[in-house]
Amino acid sequence: MLLQFLAMGLVWGSSFLFMKVALTGVSFGQVAWARLVFGALTLGLIVLIGRHRLPRGPIVWLHFLVIGIVGNVLPFLLFAWAEQYVSSSLASIYNAVTPITTAILATAAFRVERLNRSQATGIAIGVIGTIVIVGPWGYAALSGDLLGQFACLGAAVCYGVTFGYTRKFLSSRAISGVPFAFMQVGMGALVMLALTPLVALGPIDATVPIVLSLVALGALGTGLAYVWNINVLRAWGPTGTSTVTYITPVVGVILGVLILGETFTWNEPLGALLVFLGILLTQKRIRLWATGAHDGLHPDSLQ
Repeated sequence: MLLQFLAMGLVWGSSFLFMKVALTGVSFGQVAWARLVFGALTLGLIVLIGRHRLPRGPIVWLHFLVIGIVGNVLPFLLFAWAEQYVSSSLASIYNAVTPITTAILATAAFRVERLNRSQATGIAIGVIGTIVIVGPWGYAALSGDLLGQFACLGAAVCYGVTFGYTRKFLSSRAISGVPFAFMQVGMGALVMLALTPLVALGPIDATVPIVLSLVALGALGTGLAYVWNINVLRAWGPTGTSTVTYITPVVGVILGVLILGETFTWNEPLGALLVFLGILLTQKRIRLWATGAHDGLHPDSLQ
């Protein structure tokens, strides 16, 4: 399971570079469209070759439609749009906010986990770190860069909703990893196909790097990596699985700096450190106080 977790982090960390490269020749909508369609085709082939059975029941398909939209269509569009205005490195850092949004939503909205005082403190520190990354003191008015950062945050919230929703409504069902991943990505791809006239039509500069980036985003980042994601989610739970964002920003920043020559301002790495501290507290990797039976915060107390 650990190897799948690490591979997932490496592939998803690279996806921010792939999006940046792809955007040099196609629109943000075409990036998101290709990512979902190629991912669905890859997973569909795996389902056919392995003769996996798909789940039955209208309510199950409805749940997959929800996570296909919230967990794929919306964040893919948001991140691709955002990378027109922010660096791939910064986008990967914002993706690290996912464990914070997951902890909040899994506890307060979906009630599938509980927080202790250290975890609640971690959420607060993570929120402060996010504000530091945004650097609101540097903006006199809304700009493309600021809106791009907000789009990245919106994508992180979408992922947090998806983790909690999946744990509450789907993780307990007897659906193996491959059909599970195919259903989520496939439903998202169907929605994206329906939106083709709005998001995917337009000129394309199909150079080799752009085509390879789109294929990698789909076949690896939205294909194989989603099988690994479901397997890890079942074994570790939503908050544990979301810690893949320990790895993705490191990979994203290294690739962005080495390959694209991206740079930072002082507040971005400082905010990232605060976010990581918040994640460590939220994931119970470190604690500020001894935790006893009385220390857990029931979800009802957060509303």
